[in-house]
Amino acid sequence: MSDLFDYDAELRLHNELFRAAARVGSRDRVLDIGCGTGQSTREAARAAATGSAVGVDLSAPMLERARQLSDDQGLANITYQQADAQVHRFPPMHFDLCISRFGTMFFADPVAAFTNIGRALRPAARLVLLVWQERDRNEWATALRQTLPAAATTPRAPDPFSLADPTVTEGILAAAGFAEVSFTDVHEPVYYGPDSATAFDAVLRLLKFNDLLANFDAAAAEQARTRLRTTLDAHDTDGGVYFDSRAWIVTARQQQEAALTEGE
Repeated sequence: MSDLFDYDAELRLHNELFRAAARVGSRDRVLDIGCGTGQSTREAARAAATGSAVGVDLSAPMLERARQLSDDQGLANITYQQADAQVHRFPPMHFDLCISRFGTMFFADPVAAFTNIGRALRPAARLVLLVWQERDRNEWATALRQTLPAAATTPRAPDPFSLADPTVTEGILAAAGFAEVSFTDVHEPVYYGPDSATAFDAVLRLLKFNDLLANFDAAAAEQARTRLRTTLDAHDTDGGVYFDSRAWIVTARQQQEAALTEGE
């Protein structure tokens, strides 16, 4: 059953709230940042029946899968681009709505990245993001990390919790030209599969657990995997394996119209 589990399944409950917050209009032109295999892009395309949706991601394999799924579902108003949203030259003032489901926490320079995205949005266009709250409020991060050897360190990588602080995030968006920034608490569990065996495979793959154990000897690595199995067993309910999580739905509006007026 592990082959049936994917990132979209993990975030099903989050995605329902995110889709409702996005409020995609029937004529909207939607930009989806960090679209992965395209679930949120496809949902936007279906809602924007006479509009369009563009999904952007860095991963070629994910985009290949996204295109296949879109073709299988007969979606003609959807395209995908392999690009870095931080610097990609999008068509200026083109999109009515920009969405991103856990795809904007990894920018090296978030102000520059959101400024670049903002240039692609029409005046007063909406921005709707789903981002993680603090690590300590996300059991999936803390409980699973505790199964690792004490000396384990996370490889240098972007921080998935970089937009957790509302004050910091509002400042970033304001500096990038966005206003009316608001935060809605999302308190839903993440799902790792119908049973602990499936969850074990999912964690090894999705969270790159084995990569964190690469510098340890075989005995220490196997002890960590045993602790992981025990933790997953403890979270195995009749309905699947769940861990608590907290996220923000962040909404804002592009202030480009005001900026253009001031520059005239």
